[in-house]
Amino acid sequence: MRLDNAANIFLAARSDVDSKVFRLAAELDEPIVPEVLQEALDRVFAQYPLFSAVLRQGVFWYYLQQSDLRPTVSEETGPPVQHLYHHQRHDLLFRVVYRGRRISVEIFHALTDGTGALWFFEDLLTEYVGLRHVEEFREVLGATEMKQDFTVDAFTHWFRPTSAPVTFEDDATAAVESPSTELPAEAENGPPATTRRRRRRDVLRMRGTHSPDLRTRVIELSMPVGPVLRLAKAEGVSLTIYLLAVFFDSVRRTRVQAQSLPRTLTCSVPVNLRQFFPTASGRNFFATTMLAHTYTGDGDEDSISRVCADLDRQFRQVLTKEGLARKIRRLVRFERNPALRIIPRPLKDVILASVNALSNRGITLAISNLGRVVLPEPVARHTGRLYLHVAAVRPQFGAVSHGDQLTVSFTSPFVETDYHAAFVRHLTDAGIPVEINASRVTADELAEADA
Repeated sequence: MRLDNAANIFLAARSDVDSKVFRLAAELDEPIVPEVLQEALDRVFAQYPLFSAVLRQGVFWYYLQQSDLRPTVSEETGPPVQHLYHHQRHDLLFRVVYRGRRISVEIFHALTDGTGALWFFEDLLTEYVGLRHVEEFREVLGATEMKQDFTVDAFTHWFRPTSAPVTFEDDATAAVESPSTELPAEAENGPPATTRRRRRRDVLRMRGTHSPDLRTRVIELSMPVGPVLRLAKAEGVSLTIYLLAVFFDSVRRTRVQAQSLPRTLTCSVPVNLRQFFPTASGRNFFATTMLAHTYTGDGDEDSISRVCADLDRQFRQVLTKEGLARKIRRLVRFERNPALRIIPRPLKDVILASVNALSNRGITLAISNLGRVVLPEPVARHTGRLYLHVAAVRPQFGAVSHGDQLTVSFTSPFVETDYHAAFVRHLTDAGIPVEINASRVTADELAEADA
């Protein structure tokens, strides 16, 4: 099975710092029983043939191949979002780990995106809770059904070069949110490429100190979702736009010098294409857009309200079905260009890695919002907070809400936490209680944990 259009970049762009792995996690109301979790995983795994695939290297492309490997749950002992794909090994591209009351699924992004991963994770939680509470949850046992269209390449289905043009009804598209890491600049829906190149030197690039073993710093924030939604509603924007505006403001306060350049912050935001082009495919099916704001030093112009309005205007302008279709078709045509197809895979990796590196120079931050997750009511009663962690080459956060709880998980390749503190201060100053949990990454922090 050939990789989808979005997947190839993840092979070329991964690095020692950025594993291109993301995590979904859930806190339950009792300690995890590994034997039951294994049985639940066995049941769900049988219904998701895509997840039995391993990654192979061809002469011209990478490709997925079905395997007879079976996944085994394990207790979490190492840092999150570690590498899953290794050139010399043909391992499964996901893992399931547990610790205390928490279940986590980690997935290599070339396999699926956040939506596909969430479908798998929801079924895993349903099976596990059903097995733990047979009498209470008898109706959900065995409820997982084979995902008939899960392995379809939605990019090819909707945007193959020989297909007839897709037609659309007129509408004003609102914000669309979906978790994922970003694609290179060619896949973004934002300012024209010439404009992006001109601005690149003026864009703030986040820098910091890497941890000794290059592990990802994770800082989890938990808070009631209602008050944060009210703050976003007061600004007339979505939760994603509001959180991004606060993120920008936090970076401005800690990293932008008042009288110096650069003062432009940019952010890569993924767009779930399923909300425009319906599909049951669980493979990657997303694009990214770039949002930007330049701080002037004027208090009114730099206010959260002004930034919210600016970002919301940009987001609405770029998210149209016609615009997305044009850009994705161009990507598909490029991928299937006969000249490109005969270039050996290692050289393709070099080209894609170079494109990705050039794109990275114009990106300050990245965000992913999984949105509101609604689990089946019997399962929801035993499930608390959900979390989204994404391996990062730059600071970013993953947001997700379940029930009355919102979690914002910052991930960064750097150990510094200055802008995280500013983000929390903004929320607490607005009267929102925030619970903080930070991973240990420095030598001193790890030594303290072992003491």
